[in-house]
Amino acid sequence: MQNLVRQEVLQSARTIVIKCGTNVLSRADDSLDEERIASLAAQIHEIRESGRRVVVVSSGAVGAGIGLLGLKSRPTDLPHLQAAAATGQARLMRVYDDALRKFGYHAAQMLLTANDFRSRKRYLNVRNTINTLFEYGVVPIINENDTVSVAEIKFGDNDRLAAMVTNLLEDPLLIILSVIDGLFDGDPREPSAKRIPIVNRWDDQLLGLAADVKSSRGTGGMQTKLQAVRTATAVGECVFIANGSTPQIVSRILNGEDLGTLFLPSGPMIPAWKRWIGYTVEPRGKVHLDAGAVQAVERGGKSLLPIGVTRVDWSFEAGELVSLVDSSGREIARGLSSHDSSTLERIAGKRSEDLFHLLGPDFSPEVIHRDNLCVLR
Repeated sequence: MQNLVRQEVLQSARTIVIKCGTNVLSRADDSLDEERIASLAAQIHEIRESGRRVVVVSSGAVGAGIGLLGLKSRPTDLPHLQAAAATGQARLMRVYDDALRKFGYHAAQMLLTANDFRSRKRYLNVRNTINTLFEYGVVPIINENDTVSVAEIKFGDNDRLAAMVTNLLEDPLLIILSVIDGLFDGDPREPSAKRIPIVNRWDDQLLGLAADVKSSRGTGGMQTKLQAVRTATAVGECVFIANGSTPQIVSRILNGEDLGTLFLPSGPMIPAWKRWIGYTVEPRGKVHLDAGAVQAVERGGKSLLPIGVTRVDWSFEAGELVSLVDSSGREIARGLSSHDSSTLERIAGKRSEDLFHLLGPDFSPEVIHRDNLCVLR
């Protein structure tokens, strides 16, 4: 049964997103493992020959810079981290391009920040650029722009970036390569721990199977990978977590071998517009709802009306994304507010007919229209 499920997932994937962690691409001395990148290029060629497209989300720039600059350890201050990233990124892209050229492909560098996903226009530009690169047979190599990123615009780790890039694409399959064989039912260092081949549906209890321990060179651990899995599977996508140090790992997964952990979608595919609203942009405000509004939004597929709003937190403008929470603080949905925070505070709890008399006939009766709202899974 598990083999059939894997085969169905693999057959439906038109675009393969491969996320490579720093430890996968680095040797013990922090230099780039060029042989592994060469092997990855050969596997990318196999995927392309099958008629599918490939995007690589690659860490490794800071690690490469550490090796090139002769640093003894990863810098802890932002200027030196960014200097290492700037130095290492050039080396990283050269190695990718040289490896891919042997098979007739070019590598295209795309450096992104979280702001590229917060802005709807820039978000669409990223998607259009990737699709145009596909037209030319180019392999996009995507990384966070560590040379300019600061806390406010950082993704935090390339696992999250990979999930957000996957959300952009049609019929994608995300393969996250780390230095662990997948998700285990216990501490993977213990002999009794067993790899979980398939997770049929996301459950927050899965986070308890992973200690939040960062890798030696990278910025993420298993918990960050599981957070990325939750983002991708929530919108109807499938994700593998597998060991990037295993020879020919991508080709073997795509050939149906029982390697890694496959995470299946939590529900049907969510349309691209609502995917951007619910799982890409960070909310600028928080709106508290009463029980009736929670029922209407979460289960009834209704727009949010002023009468269901009990409290407004934070300052935001009309058109910005807000988080909708119930009386316990549980986030149930996200949406684009028709009103700014000060107006919403004035109209919270009021009936629509009263607002027409108060604010005039041109006043929008919905706080968030259902077309601009995404219920979270």
